[in-house]
Amino acid sequence: MRDHGMRDHGGDLGAAIARFGGAPADWIDLSTGINRAPWPLPPLPAAVVRALPDRGEFAACAAVARTAYGAGAGVACLPLAGAQAAIRLVPALRPAGRVGVVGPTYNEHAAAFTAAGWQVSEVADLAGLDGFDAVVVVNPNNPDGRCWSREAVAALAARNGLVVVDESFADAEPAGSLCPALGGLPRTIVLRSFGKFYGLAGLRLGFALGSDAEISVLRELAGPWAVSGPALFAGRLGLADVAWAEATRVRLAADARRLDRLVEAAGWRVVGGTGLFRLCDTGDAGAAQALLAGRRIWSRSFPYSAGWLRLGLPGTEAEWEALADALSPAHRSR
Repeated sequence: MRDHGMRDHGGDLGAAIARFGGAPADWIDLSTGINRAPWPLPPLPAAVVRALPDRGEFAACAAVARTAYGAGAGVACLPLAGAQAAIRLVPALRPAGRVGVVGPTYNEHAAAFTAAGWQVSEVADLAGLDGFDAVVVVNPNNPDGRCWSREAVAALAARNGLVVVDESFADAEPAGSLCPALGGLPRTIVLRSFGKFYGLAGLRLGFALGSDAEISVLRELAGPWAVSGPALFAGRLGLADVAWAEATRVRLAADARRLDRLVEAAGWRVVGGTGLFRLCDTGDAGAAQALLAGRRIWSRSFPYSAGWLRLGLPGTEAEWEALADALSPAHRSR
């Protein structure tokens, strides 16, 4: 059984600097799946920063999110401080029991259920999820990018108790989202992240979607003002920018292919990923991470794999050139 208390994450440049030196401005952080070419956030109105957000602002942001995610009538939506906030609240929806998590995956799901007194079991695929009091599926999965069809996840949801579907990386590839089918799945919660695809993770905005009954409980657990005014403002405008989202999906798909070619030319094998990150088998993840860190490029390794290294997509041509240079035969031989 994997240690579900382990809380390693991407994005910790402090760890990179402690090991390899430099200042934050020197580094290109590819250790996360956050879009490095973000949605262009407009200037914040002064009132958004000065005043507490009211119910109308929460409702407006939730309504735009329901539309953006294709959620139908009867689906409730709760803005939260990132999908992470929802992950911490969801175990309280039921008395502690047995939860099955498709893995390996984002470790905070297991950590949150463990902290709430649940017995966590990791299973390899959807077929192993029957018989639990709750189940968790990350779709697309992090870090390997595995995807399950809407029909497969809906069938799972129809025959189980509490079902949590984390779609934090679904914006880049929305066809498999369960949101359009949520109206007929009253025991299912879908989690979405604004910060990753829109490249504004520091705003801390995400959403939980599901039945009125389930979302009402989460709303009480979250308490008032669970999201800041600036996050609600950005979410309402960003999620409504359909043209930007469509263009970004096209760009990310092309950039993912570009990154695949780059790492394969370096002798690494692409074993998975999404439109926001690629997972490579490097043979020796520690050596590969150190190679890139020597050129101030931070990547993500995993304690359960000796070879896996995850890379986010560079956001500018200068970042692409820096990564290409770091992976070039001339640099790797030094």
